[in-house]
Amino acid sequence: MASIELRGQQVPGIDKVLSKEALAFLESLERRFGPTRKKLLAARGRRSGDFKFLAETEGVRKGDWKVAPTPADLQKRHVEITGPVERKMMINALNSGADVFMADFEDALSPTWANIVIGHINLMDAVRRTLTFTSPEGKQYKLNDKIATLLVRPRGWHLHEKHILVQGEPISASLADFGLSFFHNARAILLRGTGPYFYLPKIESYLEARLWNDVFVAAQEALGLPRGTIRATVLIETLPAAFEMDEILYELRDHMSGLNAGRWDYLFSLIKELRGRKGLWLADRAQLTMTVPFMRAYSELLVATCHKRGAHAMGGMAPFIPSRKDPKINEVALAKTREDKLREIRDGFDGTWVAHPDLVPIAKEVFDKELGKPHQKERLREDVKVRAEQLTDLQVPGGKITEGGVRNNISVALQYLSSWLGGNGAVAIFNLMEDAATAEISRSQLWLWVQSKAKLDDGRALDRALYDKLRQEELGKLSGSHLSEAASVLDKLVGSSDYPLFLTLPAYELLD
Repeated sequence: MASIELRGQQVPGIDKVLSKEALAFLESLERRFGPTRKKLLAARGRRSGDFKFLAETEGVRKGDWKVAPTPADLQKRHVEITGPVERKMMINALNSGADVFMADFEDALSPTWANIVIGHINLMDAVRRTLTFTSPEGKQYKLNDKIATLLVRPRGWHLHEKHILVQGEPISASLADFGLSFFHNARAILLRGTGPYFYLPKIESYLEARLWNDVFVAAQEALGLPRGTIRATVLIETLPAAFEMDEILYELRDHMSGLNAGRWDYLFSLIKELRGRKGLWLADRAQLTMTVPFMRAYSELLVATCHKRGAHAMGGMAPFIPSRKDPKINEVALAKTREDKLREIRDGFDGTWVAHPDLVPIAKEVFDKELGKPHQKERLREDVKVRAEQLTDLQVPGGKITEGGVRNNISVALQYLSSWLGGNGAVAIFNLMEDAATAEISRSQLWLWVQSKAKLDDGRALDRALYDKLRQEELGKLSGSHLSEAASVLDKLVGSSDYPLFLTLPAYELLD
Protein backbone atom coordinates (compact mmCIF):
# COMPACT_ATOMS: atom_id res chain seq x y z
CA MET A 1 0.00 0.00 0.00
CA ALA A 2 2.98 2.35 0.26
CA SER A 3 2.83 2.99 -3.47
CA ILE A 4 -0.68 4.53 -3.36
CA GLU A 5 -1.06 7.93 -1.78
CA LEU A 6 -4.03 10.13 -0.84
CA ARG A 7 -3.66 13.90 -0.93
CA GLY A 8 -7.25 15.00 -0.48
CA GLN A 9 -8.66 16.69 2.57
CA GLN A 10 -10.52 14.70 5.17
CA VAL A 11 -14.16 14.34 4.23
CA PRO A 12 -16.82 12.77 6.48
CA GLY A 13 -17.23 9.15 5.43
CA ILE A 14 -13.98 9.01 3.48
CA ASP A 15 -12.84 5.83 5.25
CA LYS A 16 -16.03 4.14 4.06
CA VAL A 17 -15.25 4.98 0.44
CA LEU A 18 -11.47 4.73 0.42
CA SER A 19 -11.02 1.59 2.48
CA LYS A 20 -7.80 -0.37 2.28
CA GLU A 21 -9.48 -2.93 0.04
CA ALA A 22 -11.00 -0.30 -2.27
CA LEU A 23 -7.65 1.45 -2.65
CA ALA A 24 -5.94 -1.84 -3.46
CA PHE A 25 -8.57 -2.41 -6.17
CA LEU A 26 -7.95 1.06 -7.64
CA GLU A 27 -4.20 0.53 -7.56
CA SER A 28 -4.52 -2.75 -9.44
CA LEU A 29 -6.63 -1.09 -12.14
CA GLU A 30 -4.26 1.85 -12.52
CA ARG A 31 -1.13 -0.30 -12.66
CA ARG A 32 -2.65 -2.62 -15.24
CA PHE A 33 -4.48 -0.15 -17.48
CA GLY A 34 -2.98 3.27 -16.78
CA PRO A 35 -0.09 2.91 -19.26
CA THR A 36 -2.45 1.91 -22.09
CA ARG A 37 -4.69 4.86 -21.30
CA LYS A 38 -1.75 7.25 -21.59
CA LYS A 39 -0.70 5.76 -24.94
CA LEU A 40 -4.24 6.11 -26.29
CA LEU A 41 -4.49 9.71 -25.14
CA ALA A 42 -1.19 10.47 -26.85
CA ALA A 43 -2.62 8.97 -30.06
CA ARG A 44 -5.63 11.28 -30.10
CA GLY A 45 -5.75 13.75 -32.95
CA ARG A 46 -4.10 11.30 -35.31
CA ARG A 47 -6.65 11.94 -38.07
CA SER A 48 -5.45 15.56 -38.49
CA GLY A 49 -8.75 16.65 -40.01
CA ASP A 50 -8.90 13.76 -42.50
CA PHE A 51 -12.04 11.93 -41.44
CA LYS A 52 -13.27 8.80 -43.12
CA PHE A 53 -14.48 5.36 -42.17
CA LEU A 54 -11.52 3.14 -41.29
CA ALA A 55 -10.25 0.69 -43.89
CA GLU A 56 -8.65 -1.44 -41.18
CA THR A 57 -12.01 -2.25 -39.60
CA GLU A 58 -14.12 -2.74 -42.72
CA GLY A 59 -14.60 -6.38 -41.76
CA VAL A 60 -16.24 -5.36 -38.49
CA ARG A 61 -18.62 -2.97 -40.24
CA LYS A 62 -19.59 -5.60 -42.82
CA GLY A 63 -19.71 -8.48 -40.33
CA ASP A 64 -22.85 -10.23 -39.12
CA TRP A 65 -22.80 -9.88 -35.35
CA LYS A 66 -24.92 -8.52 -32.48
CA VAL A 67 -24.24 -7.11 -29.05
CA ALA A 68 -25.20 -9.05 -25.92
CA PRO A 69 -28.92 -9.38 -25.12
CA THR A 70 -30.35 -6.45 -23.18
CA PRO A 71 -31.13 -7.04 -19.47
CA ALA A 72 -34.81 -6.89 -18.53
CA ASP A 73 -34.56 -3.60 -16.64
CA LEU A 74 -32.88 -1.87 -19.60
CA GLN A 75 -35.37 -2.98 -22.24
CA LYS A 76 -37.48 0.14 -21.75
CA ARG A 77 -35.45 3.33 -21.64
CA HIS A 78 -38.01 5.80 -22.96
CA VAL A 79 -37.01 8.57 -20.56
CA GLU A 80 -33.64 8.93 -18.87
CA ILE A 81 -32.99 11.76 -16.43
CA THR A 82 -29.47 12.89 -15.65
CA GLY A 83 -27.91 14.76 -12.78
CA PRO A 84 -24.97 15.00 -10.41
CA VAL A 85 -24.39 12.64 -7.50
CA GLU A 86 -25.83 15.20 -5.08
CA ARG A 87 -28.12 13.79 -2.42
CA LYS A 88 -31.35 15.75 -2.97
CA MET A 89 -31.03 15.74 -6.76
CA MET A 90 -30.47 11.98 -6.76
CA ILE A 91 -33.59 11.34 -4.70
CA ASN A 92 -35.72 13.58 -6.92
CA ALA A 93 -34.34 11.97 -10.08
CA LEU A 94 -34.77 8.39 -8.86
CA ASN A 95 -38.34 9.21 -7.79
CA SER A 96 -39.17 11.20 -10.94
CA GLY A 97 -40.93 8.44 -12.85
CA ALA A 98 -38.14 8.23 -15.42
CA ASP A 99 -37.10 4.77 -16.58
CA VAL A 100 -33.40 5.45 -15.95
CA PHE A 101 -31.39 7.85 -13.80
CA MET A 102 -27.81 8.54 -14.84
CA ALA A 103 -25.81 9.49 -11.75
CA ASP A 104 -23.11 11.76 -13.11
CA PHE A 105 -19.51 12.09 -11.94
CA GLU A 106 -18.63 13.84 -15.21
CA ASP A 107 -20.13 16.89 -16.94
CA ALA A 108 -22.77 17.66 -14.29
CA LEU A 109 -20.37 17.47 -11.35
CA SER A 110 -17.63 19.86 -10.30
CA PRO A 111 -14.94 17.34 -9.30
CA THR A 112 -13.82 18.81 -5.99
CA TRP A 113 -12.43 16.15 -3.72
CA ALA A 114 -15.37 16.53 -1.35
CA ASN A 115 -17.87 16.17 -4.21
CA ILE A 116 -16.20 12.98 -5.44
CA VAL A 117 -16.03 11.33 -2.01
CA ILE A 118 -19.53 12.39 -0.95
CA GLY A 119 -20.84 11.41 -4.38
CA HIS A 120 -19.65 7.85 -3.85
CA ILE A 121 -21.20 7.78 -0.39
CA ASN A 122 -24.49 8.94 -1.90
CA LEU A 123 -24.22 6.31 -4.62
CA MET A 124 -23.65 3.56 -2.05
CA ASP A 125 -26.71 4.71 -0.11
CA ALA A 126 -28.82 4.89 -3.28
CA VAL A 127 -27.94 1.33 -4.26
CA ARG A 128 -28.87 0.12 -0.77
CA ARG A 129 -32.09 2.23 -0.74
CA THR A 130 -30.98 4.14 2.38
CA LEU A 131 -30.56 7.51 0.65
CA THR A 132 -32.34 10.30 2.56
CA PHE A 133 -32.06 14.07 2.81
CA THR A 134 -33.39 16.73 5.18
CA SER A 135 -33.46 20.30 3.89
CA PRO A 136 -32.49 23.29 6.06
CA GLU A 137 -36.23 24.00 6.35
CA GLY A 138 -36.81 20.51 7.73
CA LYS A 139 -38.36 18.93 4.63
CA GLN A 140 -37.51 15.25 4.39
CA TYR A 141 -36.73 13.35 1.22
CA LYS A 142 -36.49 9.59 0.77
CA LEU A 143 -36.65 7.06 -2.05
CA ASN A 144 -39.97 5.66 -3.26
CA ASP A 145 -40.57 1.93 -3.42
CA LYS A 146 -40.30 2.11 -7.22
CA ILE A 147 -37.34 4.06 -8.54
CA ALA A 148 -35.54 4.53 -11.84
CA THR A 149 -32.90 2.04 -12.96
CA LEU A 150 -29.51 3.42 -11.96
CA LEU A 151 -26.64 4.04 -14.37
CA VAL A 152 -23.35 5.72 -13.44
CA ARG A 153 -21.23 7.97 -15.63
CA PRO A 154 -17.55 8.10 -14.62
CA ARG A 155 -15.27 10.86 -15.83
CA GLY A 156 -13.65 10.56 -19.26
CA TRP A 157 -10.30 9.00 -20.14
CA HIS A 158 -8.65 12.43 -20.52
CA LEU A 159 -9.17 13.39 -16.86
CA HIS A 160 -7.07 12.46 -13.86
CA GLU A 161 -7.80 12.33 -10.13
CA LYS A 162 -5.10 14.46 -8.54
CA HIS A 163 -5.95 13.40 -4.99
CA ILE A 164 -5.08 9.72 -5.54
CA LEU A 165 -1.55 8.90 -6.67
CA VAL A 166 0.10 5.64 -7.67
CA GLN A 167 3.89 5.79 -7.67
CA GLY A 168 3.65 9.57 -7.40
CA GLU A 169 1.38 10.04 -10.46
CA PRO A 170 -2.35 10.95 -10.39
CA ILE A 171 -4.53 8.02 -11.36
CA SER A 172 -7.12 8.00 -14.13
CA ALA A 173 -10.35 9.69 -13.04
CA SER A 174 -12.22 7.12 -15.15
CA LEU A 175 -10.68 4.23 -13.25
CA ALA A 176 -11.21 5.99 -9.92
CA ASP A 177 -14.93 6.62 -10.52
CA PHE A 178 -15.63 3.27 -12.14
CA GLY A 179 -13.48 1.35 -9.68
CA LEU A 180 -15.06 2.78 -6.54
CA SER A 181 -18.59 2.45 -7.92
CA PHE A 182 -18.08 -1.14 -9.05
CA PHE A 183 -16.11 -2.30 -6.01
CA HIS A 184 -18.62 -0.99 -3.48
CA ASN A 185 -21.89 -1.55 -5.31
CA ALA A 186 -21.76 -4.38 -7.86
CA ARG A 187 -22.78 -7.17 -5.52
CA ALA A 188 -25.35 -5.07 -3.66
CA ILE A 189 -27.05 -3.98 -6.85
CA LEU A 190 -27.12 -7.53 -8.24
CA LEU A 191 -28.93 -8.66 -5.10
CA ARG A 192 -31.68 -6.19 -5.97
CA GLY A 193 -32.25 -7.73 -9.38
CA THR A 194 -30.50 -5.11 -11.46
CA GLY A 195 -26.85 -4.74 -12.44
CA PRO A 196 -23.77 -2.53 -12.54
CA TYR A 197 -24.65 -0.30 -15.49
CA PHE A 198 -22.49 2.54 -16.82
CA TYR A 199 -22.47 5.41 -19.29
CA LEU A 200 -19.07 5.93 -20.91
CA PRO A 201 -18.19 9.49 -22.03
CA LYS A 202 -15.75 11.18 -24.42
CA ILE A 203 -14.54 8.03 -26.19
CA GLU A 204 -12.63 8.85 -29.39
CA SER A 205 -11.77 5.45 -30.86
CA TYR A 206 -12.59 1.77 -30.83
CA LEU A 207 -9.26 1.19 -29.06
CA GLU A 208 -10.48 3.34 -26.17
CA ALA A 209 -13.63 1.21 -26.12
CA ARG A 210 -11.45 -1.90 -26.10
CA LEU A 211 -9.63 -0.54 -23.06
CA TRP A 212 -12.94 -0.12 -21.24
CA ASN A 213 -13.86 -3.69 -22.14
CA ASP A 214 -10.54 -4.95 -20.78
CA VAL A 215 -11.17 -3.00 -17.57
CA PHE A 216 -14.63 -4.55 -17.26
CA VAL A 217 -13.29 -8.07 -17.74
CA ALA A 218 -10.57 -7.58 -15.12
CA ALA A 219 -12.95 -5.98 -12.62
CA GLN A 220 -15.48 -8.78 -12.95
CA GLU A 221 -12.78 -11.40 -12.53
CA ALA A 222 -11.44 -9.64 -9.44
CA LEU A 223 -14.87 -9.73 -7.78
CA GLY A 224 -15.72 -13.21 -9.04
CA LEU A 225 -18.58 -12.04 -11.27
CA PRO A 226 -19.39 -13.53 -14.69
CA ARG A 227 -18.21 -11.74 -17.82
CA GLY A 228 -21.08 -9.64 -19.16
CA THR A 229 -22.44 -8.70 -15.74
CA ILE A 230 -21.55 -5.09 -16.51
CA ARG A 231 -23.55 -3.23 -19.15
CA ALA A 232 -22.35 -0.02 -20.80
CA THR A 233 -23.92 2.68 -22.93
CA VAL A 234 -21.45 4.80 -24.88
CA LEU A 235 -21.99 8.47 -25.59
CA ILE A 236 -21.09 9.26 -29.19
CA GLU A 237 -20.03 12.82 -28.45
CA THR A 238 -16.81 13.12 -30.43
CA LEU A 239 -16.34 13.32 -34.19
CA PRO A 240 -13.78 10.47 -34.30
CA ALA A 241 -16.24 8.19 -32.49
CA ALA A 242 -18.96 9.00 -35.04
CA PHE A 243 -16.78 7.28 -37.65
CA GLU A 244 -16.28 4.22 -35.42
CA MET A 245 -19.73 3.43 -34.04
CA ASP A 246 -19.78 -0.14 -35.32
CA GLU A 247 -16.28 -0.73 -34.03
CA ILE A 248 -17.11 0.67 -30.57
CA LEU A 249 -20.17 -1.56 -30.33
CA TYR A 250 -18.07 -4.53 -31.42
CA GLU A 251 -15.29 -3.99 -28.87
CA LEU A 252 -17.83 -3.78 -26.05
CA ARG A 253 -20.27 -6.30 -27.49
CA ASP A 254 -20.25 -8.57 -24.41
CA HIS A 255 -21.05 -5.58 -22.19
CA MET A 256 -22.94 -3.32 -24.57
CA SER A 257 -26.40 -1.82 -24.16
CA GLY A 258 -26.45 1.08 -26.61
CA LEU A 259 -25.19 4.40 -27.89
CA ASN A 260 -26.34 7.90 -27.02
CA ALA A 261 -26.32 11.05 -29.17
CA GLY A 262 -24.45 13.50 -26.94
CA ARG A 263 -25.20 16.59 -28.99
CA TRP A 264 -23.41 19.43 -27.17
CA ASP A 265 -20.11 17.65 -26.67
CA TYR A 266 -20.36 16.49 -30.27
CA LEU A 267 -20.60 20.10 -31.49
CA PHE A 268 -17.63 21.03 -29.32
CA SER A 269 -15.70 18.09 -30.79
CA LEU A 270 -16.45 19.25 -34.34
CA ILE A 271 -14.65 22.53 -33.65
CA LYS A 272 -11.77 20.78 -31.92
CA GLU A 273 -11.21 18.24 -34.68
CA LEU A 274 -11.80 20.52 -37.69
CA ARG A 275 -10.27 23.73 -36.32
CA GLY A 276 -7.47 23.66 -38.90
CA ARG A 277 -9.90 23.75 -41.80
CA LYS A 278 -9.73 27.01 -43.77
CA GLY A 279 -12.94 29.03 -43.63
CA LEU A 280 -14.47 26.98 -40.81
CA TRP A 281 -17.17 28.71 -38.83
CA LEU A 282 -20.34 27.72 -37.01
CA ALA A 283 -23.58 29.62 -36.66
CA ASP A 284 -24.97 30.69 -33.28
CA ARG A 285 -25.39 27.82 -30.84
CA ALA A 286 -29.19 28.28 -30.85
CA GLN A 287 -29.21 27.53 -34.59
CA LEU A 288 -27.31 24.25 -34.24
CA THR A 289 -30.33 22.03 -33.81
CA MET A 290 -30.57 18.32 -34.50
CA THR A 291 -32.29 19.09 -37.81
CA VAL A 292 -29.32 20.84 -39.45
CA PRO A 293 -27.81 18.52 -42.11
CA PHE A 294 -24.60 17.42 -40.36
CA MET A 295 -26.38 16.73 -37.05
CA ARG A 296 -29.14 14.84 -38.79
CA ALA A 297 -26.59 12.66 -40.59
CA TYR A 298 -24.89 11.90 -37.26
CA SER A 299 -28.11 11.03 -35.44
CA GLU A 300 -29.55 8.86 -38.22
CA LEU A 301 -26.26 6.99 -38.56
CA LEU A 302 -26.34 6.31 -34.82
CA VAL A 303 -29.86 4.86 -34.97
CA ALA A 304 -29.11 2.69 -38.00
CA THR A 305 -25.84 1.40 -36.51
CA CYS A 306 -27.36 0.56 -33.13
CA HIS A 307 -30.40 -1.24 -34.49
CA LYS A 308 -28.37 -3.29 -36.93
CA ARG A 309 -26.42 -4.61 -33.93
CA GLY A 310 -29.34 -5.05 -31.52
CA ALA A 311 -28.41 -2.07 -29.33
CA HIS A 312 -30.54 0.78 -28.01
CA ALA A 313 -30.25 4.18 -29.70
CA MET A 314 -30.69 6.95 -27.13
CA GLY A 315 -31.62 10.49 -28.08
CA GLY A 316 -30.32 13.82 -26.86
CA MET A 317 -30.98 16.11 -23.94
CA ALA A 318 -34.04 18.25 -23.32
CA PRO A 319 -32.33 20.92 -21.17
CA PHE A 320 -35.31 23.16 -20.39
CA ILE A 321 -35.90 24.17 -16.75
CA PRO A 322 -39.56 25.10 -16.19
CA SER A 323 -40.19 28.63 -14.97
CA ARG A 324 -42.36 29.20 -11.91
CA LYS A 325 -42.92 32.82 -12.87
CA ASP A 326 -43.60 32.88 -16.61
CA PRO A 327 -46.16 30.43 -18.06
CA LYS A 328 -45.45 31.72 -21.57
CA ILE A 329 -41.81 30.58 -21.34
CA ASN A 330 -43.04 27.15 -20.26
CA GLU A 331 -45.60 26.93 -23.05
CA VAL A 332 -43.03 27.63 -25.77
CA ALA A 333 -40.33 25.43 -24.24
CA LEU A 334 -42.62 22.46 -23.63
CA ALA A 335 -43.90 22.65 -27.20
CA LYS A 336 -40.29 22.56 -28.46
CA THR A 337 -39.54 19.64 -26.14
CA ARG A 338 -42.53 17.70 -27.45
CA GLU A 339 -41.53 18.42 -31.05
CA ASP A 340 -37.94 17.29 -30.41
CA LYS A 341 -39.06 14.03 -28.79
CA LEU A 342 -41.47 13.31 -31.64
CA ARG A 343 -38.61 13.81 -34.09
CA GLU A 344 -36.47 11.34 -32.16
CA ILE A 345 -39.19 8.68 -32.21
CA ARG A 346 -39.78 9.16 -35.93
CA ASP A 347 -36.04 8.90 -36.57
CA GLY A 348 -35.98 5.58 -34.73
CA PHE A 349 -34.61 6.42 -31.29
CA ASP A 350 -35.59 4.12 -28.42
CA GLY A 351 -35.46 6.74 -25.67
CA THR A 352 -34.36 10.22 -24.73
CA TRP A 353 -32.76 12.40 -22.05
CA VAL A 354 -34.25 15.13 -19.87
CA ALA A 355 -32.56 17.41 -17.36
CA HIS A 356 -35.43 18.16 -14.99
CA PRO A 357 -38.09 15.99 -13.26
CA ASP A 358 -40.88 18.25 -14.59
CA LEU A 359 -39.99 17.16 -18.14
CA VAL A 360 -40.35 13.45 -17.39
CA PRO A 361 -44.17 13.37 -17.81
CA ILE A 362 -44.19 15.06 -21.21
CA ALA A 363 -41.37 12.89 -22.55
CA LYS A 364 -43.02 9.72 -21.22
CA GLU A 365 -46.37 10.78 -22.69
CA VAL A 366 -44.83 11.24 -26.13
CA PHE A 367 -42.90 7.96 -26.09
CA ASP A 368 -45.72 5.90 -24.57
CA LYS A 369 -48.26 7.24 -27.07
CA GLU A 370 -46.14 7.30 -30.22
CA LEU A 371 -44.01 4.23 -29.60
CA GLY A 372 -46.29 2.07 -27.48
CA LYS A 373 -43.63 -0.58 -26.85
CA PRO A 374 -40.34 -0.79 -24.94
CA HIS A 375 -38.15 0.03 -27.95
CA GLN A 376 -38.06 -0.05 -31.75
CA LYS A 377 -34.80 -1.88 -32.36
CA GLU A 378 -36.48 -3.93 -35.05
CA ARG A 379 -36.66 -0.75 -37.16
CA LEU A 380 -33.34 -1.09 -38.96
CA ARG A 381 -33.33 2.19 -40.89
CA GLU A 382 -31.75 0.49 -43.90
CA ASP A 383 -32.64 3.63 -45.85
CA VAL A 384 -29.88 5.53 -44.05
CA LYS A 385 -26.72 5.91 -46.16
CA VAL A 386 -24.36 8.43 -44.58
CA ARG A 387 -21.19 9.50 -46.37
CA ALA A 388 -18.13 10.77 -44.53
CA GLU A 389 -18.46 14.26 -45.99
CA GLN A 390 -21.98 14.58 -44.62
CA LEU A 391 -20.60 14.35 -41.08
CA THR A 392 -17.99 17.05 -41.64
CA ASP A 393 -19.86 19.56 -43.82
CA LEU A 394 -20.81 22.12 -41.17
CA GLN A 395 -22.86 24.43 -43.37
CA VAL A 396 -26.13 25.56 -41.76
CA PRO A 397 -28.75 26.84 -44.21
CA GLY A 398 -29.48 30.44 -43.26
CA GLY A 399 -26.99 30.26 -40.41
CA LYS A 400 -25.40 33.40 -39.02
CA ILE A 401 -23.35 34.72 -36.13
CA THR A 402 -25.06 37.45 -34.14
CA GLU A 403 -24.03 39.73 -31.32
CA GLY A 404 -26.76 38.12 -29.25
CA GLY A 405 -25.25 34.70 -29.87
CA VAL A 406 -21.80 35.93 -28.88
CA ARG A 407 -23.16 37.53 -25.72
CA ASN A 408 -25.07 34.38 -24.81
CA ASN A 409 -21.93 32.24 -25.16
CA ILE A 410 -19.93 34.67 -23.02
CA SER A 411 -22.57 34.86 -20.30
CA VAL A 412 -23.19 31.11 -20.19
CA ALA A 413 -19.47 30.37 -20.02
CA LEU A 414 -18.88 32.94 -17.26
CA GLN A 415 -21.85 31.82 -15.18
CA TYR A 416 -21.07 28.14 -15.60
CA LEU A 417 -17.36 28.46 -14.85
CA SER A 418 -17.98 30.58 -11.76
CA SER A 419 -20.43 28.00 -10.47
CA TRP A 420 -18.13 25.08 -11.37
CA LEU A 421 -15.21 26.72 -9.57
CA GLY A 422 -17.51 27.09 -6.57
CA GLY A 423 -18.25 23.36 -6.55
CA ASN A 424 -21.51 23.17 -8.53
CA GLY A 425 -21.44 21.49 -11.93
CA ALA A 426 -25.15 21.53 -12.91
CA VAL A 427 -26.38 25.10 -13.31
CA ALA A 428 -29.71 26.60 -14.38
CA ILE A 429 -28.93 29.51 -16.75
CA PHE A 430 -31.60 31.28 -18.83
CA ASN A 431 -34.08 28.47 -18.05
CA LEU A 432 -31.71 25.81 -19.39
CA MET A 433 -29.70 23.24 -17.45
CA GLU A 434 -26.11 23.88 -18.38
CA ASP A 435 -23.19 21.55 -17.70
CA ALA A 436 -19.59 21.25 -18.83
CA ALA A 437 -20.69 20.19 -22.33
CA THR A 438 -22.61 23.40 -22.99
CA ALA A 439 -19.80 25.46 -21.52
CA GLU A 440 -17.40 23.69 -23.89
CA ILE A 441 -19.41 24.53 -27.00
CA SER A 442 -19.80 28.14 -25.80
CA ARG A 443 -16.08 28.74 -25.27
CA SER A 444 -15.16 26.73 -28.39
CA GLN A 445 -17.35 28.88 -30.60
CA LEU A 446 -15.90 32.02 -29.04
CA TRP A 447 -12.36 30.74 -29.68
CA LEU A 448 -13.16 29.86 -33.29
CA TRP A 449 -14.85 33.18 -33.99
CA VAL A 450 -12.16 35.32 -32.35
CA GLN A 451 -9.26 33.42 -33.91
CA SER A 452 -10.78 33.71 -37.41
CA LYS A 453 -12.20 37.22 -36.85
CA ALA A 454 -15.55 35.87 -37.97
CA LYS A 455 -18.06 38.32 -39.41
CA LEU A 456 -21.21 39.04 -37.45
CA ASP A 457 -24.46 39.42 -39.35
CA ASP A 458 -24.09 43.20 -39.02
CA GLY A 459 -20.73 43.13 -40.80
CA ARG A 460 -18.44 43.63 -37.81
CA ALA A 461 -15.48 41.30 -37.28
CA LEU A 462 -15.37 39.54 -33.93
CA ASP A 463 -11.77 40.36 -33.07
CA ARG A 464 -10.20 40.29 -29.62
CA ALA A 465 -11.08 43.93 -28.96
CA LEU A 466 -14.79 43.35 -29.61
CA TYR A 467 -14.72 40.17 -27.53
CA ASP A 468 -13.10 42.05 -24.63
CA LYS A 469 -15.75 44.77 -24.84
CA LEU A 470 -18.66 42.32 -24.88
CA ARG A 471 -17.11 40.14 -22.19
CA GLN A 472 -16.69 43.13 -19.90
CA GLU A 473 -20.29 44.20 -20.46
CA GLU A 474 -21.65 40.70 -19.79
CA LEU A 475 -19.47 40.33 -16.71
CA GLY A 476 -20.88 43.61 -15.39
CA LYS A 477 -24.40 42.13 -15.48
CA LEU A 478 -23.45 39.27 -13.17
CA SER A 479 -22.82 38.94 -9.46
CA GLY A 480 -21.47 36.19 -7.29
CA SER A 481 -18.27 34.50 -6.23
CA HIS A 482 -15.51 33.19 -8.51
CA LEU A 483 -16.51 35.47 -11.40
CA SER A 484 -13.08 37.06 -11.68
CA GLU A 485 -11.48 33.61 -11.80
CA ALA A 486 -14.07 32.52 -14.37
CA ALA A 487 -13.33 35.56 -16.54
CA SER A 488 -9.60 34.87 -16.34
CA VAL A 489 -10.09 31.22 -17.36
CA LEU A 490 -12.41 32.15 -20.23
CA ASP A 491 -10.08 34.87 -21.52
CA LYS A 492 -7.18 32.41 -21.60
CA LEU A 493 -9.29 29.79 -23.38
CA VAL A 494 -10.56 32.23 -25.99
CA GLY A 495 -7.28 34.06 -26.48
CA SER A 496 -4.97 31.05 -26.76
CA SER A 497 -3.44 30.60 -30.21
CA ASP A 498 -3.37 26.85 -29.56
CA TYR A 499 -6.85 25.49 -28.94
CA PRO A 500 -7.13 24.16 -25.33
CA LEU A 501 -8.49 20.64 -25.73
CA PHE A 502 -10.71 20.68 -22.61
CA LEU A 503 -11.65 23.62 -20.40
CA THR A 504 -11.91 21.28 -17.41
CA LEU A 505 -8.18 20.49 -17.48
CA PRO A 506 -6.88 23.99 -16.61
CA ALA A 507 -9.94 24.74 -14.47
CA TYR A 508 -9.44 21.53 -12.45
CA GLU A 509 -6.13 22.85 -11.14
CA LEU A 510 -8.08 25.66 -9.41
CA LEU A 511 -10.31 23.23 -7.47
CA ASP A 512 -9.61 21.87 -4.00
